[in-house]
Amino acid sequence: MIRIREITDPSDPSLTAAYSLLKQSFHASERVALSEWRGSLHEKSGGLHTDVAWHLLVAERDGIVVGLNSGTYLGNINLGMIGYLAISPTERSRGTGTRLRARLRKRFERDALTLRGQPLDGIIGEVSADNPWLKVLARRPNVLALNFPYYQPSLNENDKPSPFVLYYEQLQRVRTRVPIAEVRRILYTVWRRAYRISRPLDRPAFRAMLRALEGRRMVGRLPAQALESA
Repeated sequence: MIRIREITDPSDPSLTAAYSLLKQSFHASERVALSEWRGSLHEKSGGLHTDVAWHLLVAERDGIVVGLNSGTYLGNINLGMIGYLAISPTERSRGTGTRLRARLRKRFERDALTLRGQPLDGIIGEVSADNPWLKVLARRPNVLALNFPYYQPSLNENDKPSPFVLYYEQLQRVRTRVPIAEVRRILYTVWRRAYRISRPLDRPAFRAMLRALEGRRMVGRLPAQALESA
């Protein structure tokens, strides 16, 4: 039987087991250091509450970590951001990932009500353009795979920023386009508050994203053919 729970204690032994699964699932350039997870848990357990709330959920079978899902609620834009989702090969296609995502969404909804006093506006996430799940996700009428070049910041000093597709799952209202001013706020919040980049404007990749938005009023859906050819 699968048990899903949130890790809240930095000394929880499942923390290192979850990070081992992360290492198996993500390239070194795409994963944060274990010390970042521990630091976030120390802040949380110390009652250092802000309008940013980080969560790490694990799925365990017989005490063994077989899945993880992390994410951050960003109060200033009232959005939850999906971080990592990793499932052990033996658990794939058994619904564990779906259950983890659903549980994380519940956490985001609770954060929005507790920290903002209003329902959650939506969920954002970064996905590789060739990820089959993105094609399924983008078919939903309330999901926009945003049509501009997006980069995840480099997480290690010698790595390059990673190109991804940024998607926006809308929960309160469904739009076909997002105003540029809102997209810019989302980008800055993700880099500054979720990834803790002290000065995003100093990073060439961040400036490149802003340049790609110049002269536009709205950002719409990535064309279907762009996803099909990925």
